[in-house]
Amino acid sequence: MNVLLPHEAWFTEARPPYDWSFAYQPVSLALIAAAIAVAAGVRLIASRLPRPEIGLLRPLGRLSPWIPRLLAIHAGVSLLAQAARGSYLAPSLGLPGDAFGTGLAILEGVVGIWLITGFRVRAAAVLLVVAGPVGMVGYGIVPVLERVDLLGIALFLAILPPGDSTGGAVYPKPERLAGALFALRILTGLSLVVLAFTEKLARPELAFAFLDRYPAFNVLRWLGLSDPAFVRMAGAVELLFGLLLISGAAPQVSVLLAGIPFNATLFFLGGSELIGHLPLYGAMLALLVYGSDPQFARFVSWLPHPRRLVPLPSHG
Repeated sequence: MNVLLPHEAWFTEARPPYDWSFAYQPVSLALIAAAIAVAAGVRLIASRLPRPEIGLLRPLGRLSPWIPRLLAIHAGVSLLAQAARGSYLAPSLGLPGDAFGTGLAILEGVVGIWLITGFRVRAAAVLLVVAGPVGMVGYGIVPVLERVDLLGIALFLAILPPGDSTGGAVYPKPERLAGALFALRILTGLSLVVLAFTEKLARPELAFAFLDRYPAFNVLRWLGLSDPAFVRMAGAVELLFGLLLISGAAPQVSVLLAGIPFNATLFFLGGSELIGHLPLYGAMLALLVYGSDPQFARFVSWLPHPRRLVPLPSHG
């Protein structure tokens, strides 16, 4: 089943209130529980699988030294393009036409260009971290929280920036890579979990407004699936993908499955979807590549030890 997962708020001006009663209905709760159960089951099963789990994709692991550089480019192009198009961090957050909006555009553009250049990226990553709280002043907490995937990229690059003297290649120490991947996957997955509720399960009217404008996105309507049922299903699937990314289990399988709906939306929604999703694509590429490298695959699903900040993962 292919459930398309666009960002509804990027393509409709409707901003209805939240309706948590939709998420609390028995069918919605059952789908939420199913998503949690599947994610937990995948984590359990993945612990028994070889790493990488898909041997055919091992050649992708050769890209691992250049992932920090590629990740910076993905985020930088997205930020620069959005500054040029008049939005901040997300296509739905239009820049105001006052001095505050001008300041945000400059900040966003400078960070974008800096990340693209690849020079001293750690400082640019710190600026990207700052860009979130600054944006909350003008847009509120939740809209910026929906782009917490950018924070994940910023923390990854702050921990593991591209090399300045190696053409951007990085050959990391295990503890640095483990910490960087932990931040990246937790925050990227969290952004999808938040969106599953803010654009679907806890705000169904926003999803309905999007489907009114783009009815073809309910790809199961021809089977008689109503829009409310589709929104529940799409929200549960987005929640599942978010939890799978947070888990880090079976990264090759998880990223390939999540990539299908997120890439399918490009054929319908074009430039704004591509620009807005570039950071997510970069994060998924990072997890896929490191998950395909026999040397680093075990770090993708690593969890920190409660008594030590960044211990080395098991070499088993």
